[in-house]
Amino acid sequence: MSRTAQQQDDLWLRAAVIGGLWASIEIIVGSFLHNSRIPFAGSILAFTGTILLIGFYQIWPYRGLIIRAGLITAIMKSVSPSAIILGPMTGIMLEAILIESIIYLLGANPFAYMTAGVFSLSSALLHKIVSLIIYYGFNLVKIYVNVINFGLKQLHLGQATDLQILWFLLSFYVVFGVLSGWLGYVIGRKALKLKSEPDTIDRNRKMNTTKEFFILDKNQNTSLLLLAFHMIALPVGLLIVNTNHQLWGLGFMAAYTLLSGFVYRRTLRRLRKPVFWSQLVVIVLLSALFWNFGKPNHQWFSLEGFLIGFEMLLRALFIVVGFSALSVELLNEHVRSFLYHIGFGRFYKGIGLAFGSLPVMIGLLPSSKEIFHSPVKSLLKPLIMANQWLEIFRRES
Repeated sequence: MSRTAQQQDDLWLRAAVIGGLWASIEIIVGSFLHNSRIPFAGSILAFTGTILLIGFYQIWPYRGLIIRAGLITAIMKSVSPSAIILGPMTGIMLEAILIESIIYLLGANPFAYMTAGVFSLSSALLHKIVSLIIYYGFNLVKIYVNVINFGLKQLHLGQATDLQILWFLLSFYVVFGVLSGWLGYVIGRKALKLKSEPDTIDRNRKMNTTKEFFILDKNQNTSLLLLAFHMIALPVGLLIVNTNHQLWGLGFMAAYTLLSGFVYRRTLRRLRKPVFWSQLVVIVLLSALFWNFGKPNHQWFSLEGFLIGFEMLLRALFIVVGFSALSVELLNEHVRSFLYHIGFGRFYKGIGLAFGSLPVMIGLLPSSKEIFHSPVKSLLKPLIMANQWLEIFRRES
């Protein structure tokens, strides 16, 4: 093996270590946030992820490492076929790309890390806004602004524009972004001086590197033709509904949702959750109540607002079903073979190692209560483990 190929292999192994530990923290913290119904869960995960990535960069300052780790983590967060693969993937990848890019442009220094933290945290807010607009359309922005202005009116305050609300929210993300960058730098430098307890991982590890990390229902067939169909149908449906042919667009969305919902019924577990439907009902009610807020003829229940809310509900179902179907078809064996052919073999090997180690990584890391009680100390632990995991991955690869 040439020196360059060996360096690439080693870089992917380091990315697998970071991706596995990052995904472990995301699972531990994310499960707690989900069960506790704590708001801004995505922003909290982005905060911890930024600290970890910048901390790992202090240990392994290699160009391209953060993006590779982001790719592995994104896939590990989307291993279930019932998951909507594009949402978490784009959020995590955007976070990793921004941090890598800022460090590349500004250099490896505290100012660059804090700037990277600002961009990373701000991307979580912008990603959430864009995701909501994709799901529900721009009408949701108007409803949110009207709800906020209703609250401001009760406090006898002046009304705010959508841009003013956005800048107000961004100011908080800037502050916490600076904090995340600084904490990542401090924790990473501290981890360099500490070492993991010898053989801690080896004693606890029962790893199965051959475990399949893309789980597909045995009764669910995949097709390249269906993959192409979904890739065309999603943008076409959104394009039609956003033009003057809105009725045709809604009809297309309804037919597509019913047909795909039947074909991929085993993977659409999200649609069975009461929380999912309650969110849609709340959107419809808010639309009916606040659509005409601020107008002279404002009524507390607007039929126009109700119909617009129902349109947003149908649009959300269309996106959820479409992305779920696309997630299944992306697991096609031909797609996987193509990725191997164009040089993604190292990626598959890295994610296989990371996924096989995930249960042990989670078991060795602090619990969610420990992380929230002592976040700095808890986030230091995966950084200390990094080099020991790297040696294990080298032996296994």
